[in-house]
Amino acid sequence: MSDETLHRALGLTDSEFEEICSVLGRRPNHLELACYGVMWSEHCSYKSSRIHLRRLPTEGPHVLVGPGENAGVIDAGDGIAIALRIESHNHPSAIEPYQGAATGVGGILRDIFTMGARPLAVMDPLFFGSLDEPRTQWLVEGVVSGISGYGNSVGVPTIGGELTFDPCYQANPLVNVLCCGALPSDRLVLGIASGVGNLAVLLGSLTGRDGIGGVSVLASAGFEGADGAESLDDAKRPSVQVGDPYEEKRLIEACLELLDSHLVVGIQDLGGAGLICATSETAARGRVG
Repeated sequence: MSDETLHRALGLTDSEFEEICSVLGRRPNHLELACYGVMWSEHCSYKSSRIHLRRLPTEGPHVLVGPGENAGVIDAGDGIAIALRIESHNHPSAIEPYQGAATGVGGILRDIFTMGARPLAVMDPLFFGSLDEPRTQWLVEGVVSGISGYGNSVGVPTIGGELTFDPCYQANPLVNVLCCGALPSDRLVLGIASGVGNLAVLLGSLTGRDGIGGVSVLASAGFEGADGAESLDDAKRPSVQVGDPYEEKRLIEACLELLDSHLVVGIQDLGGAGLICATSETAARGRVG
């Protein structure tokens, strides 16, 4: 693949590539371009939705943590706080509905327990095209099974949701997952890296080849055509992560036990953007990079 087309394969537009060259003062190498593709993806940067999200209220007498962290946290009184997060997994679910929806649940659970909260419940607002279409039926079955299967395996129930069918969602279904968790207010931990000499420890499942390009190749790409068929090819399926709810259950218990020990300075969910995103986010919040 030529350098002239590589940035497009990584989800970057021509204008974004020109801006990268301007910032660096030269053409980026392949590693730098891959990093930009991840960090400037819709999944990580919210470049098309940020302008709308800024209109929402974010402050209040009971708000302990607002935008910028893994999850929002509100004061419930009596020394108890509630962590809340909602996230979409639209493109992965349209490519591989079961794993796309399942890993959406896995990601939202990580956002909750990395705040120090135990995940308690999941909800799923879902929006699909016409139910008469065979592709919609395939998507619904896979998405619902993925959400329930992952949640049941990890021990977090799906307590409600929303299901809407409309032709406007035929090309691009909306798969949203919301999770809430509870924590003692004094156990609240933020994703901030600070303190010279502190160790950075990576915890979780083994790294595989699944999910590579999941936030750049998928999240920044649009679906073409009336039914999205042009984007639903086998080549994109490896970009969807494969979930492991039993490993995440162990990870939840291990992290909460570590947080109870007060040995952790900061903790960050390692999502689809990998180490480049997790390390830069924690360093930026700690003003150390």
